[in-house]
Amino acid sequence: AGLDLASACDIRLATEDAKISLREAGVAFIADVGSLQRVPLIVGQGIARELAFTAGFITATRAKEVNLVNHLYKDREELIEEARNMALEIASNAPLAVQGAKQVLNYCRNKSIEDGLEYVAARSAMIVPSEELAEAATAFTEKRKPRFKGN
Repeated sequence: AGLDLASACDIRLATEDAKISLREAGVAFIADVGSLQRVPLIVGQGIARELAFTAGFITATRAKEVNLVNHLYKDREELIEEARNMALEIASNAPLAVQGAKQVLNYCRNKSIEDGLEYVAARSAMIVPSEELAEAATAFTEKRKPRFKGN
């Protein structure tokens, strides 16, 4: 269940002692809540098949090597602190831009560069008339951090 949930996350963090697996084959199930669809997009078919067919565990270090985990932390406390810091950093950015970046990344996952560029142009056009862009420009000229409201 852990990898099913983690594979649905945009950013994955783990402690150095974490062990990760797709256990379903080992208990006579087929992973059925999306991990067989999402994990190959993250790590590629080879690693995904190894995880799914063997039901074996991989170390946190190996998970980071195959891009299943973005960052490793020595313990739970450090992980929580750094996750909170990252969340605050993301939240300090323009909400429309963060949402747009996520939508573009998701859309472009299996599209050509040309299709992706057309999509991002359409998404960017939606930000131009936003208060967020005006606030970013004003903050830049006033040499202060922007105060985004999400509109």
